[in-house]
Amino acid sequence: QVQLEESGGGLVQAGASLRLSCVASGSTFSTRAMGWFRQAPGLEREFVAATSWSGSESHYADSVKGRFIISRDNAKNILYLQMNRLNPEDTAVYYCACSRGMISHSRDQYAYWGPGTQVTVSS
Repeated sequence: QVQLEESGGGLVQAGASLRLSCVASGSTFSTRAMGWFRQAPGLEREFVAATSWSGSESHYADSVKGRFIISRDNAKNILYLQMNRLNPEDTAVYYCACSRGMISHSRDQYAYWGPGTQVTVSS
């Protein structure tokens, strides 16, 4: 069992940066891929970024590539998402998720989810 809790969301202006954190409980964090997803009002939850268990491999959605950076600290059981050059289209609730094993872009491959943190970007 893995419990996740996100933090770091907020209201910022376009062009600003935010760093989201996700603290995980449980001993399996360091053995599983982790991901970030987001959901805007009226839309489906979409993939943002994912990282392998070691952090050596990372994937990004095209919409955030070059602006967002996913990283993890396995010693502290924390997953991060550094978000730069934010724009209003990034406004959403951001969720961290723990994979069933391998790195994936698919929601179905993630077994555990945090409650989410709101990110709002004003123009």
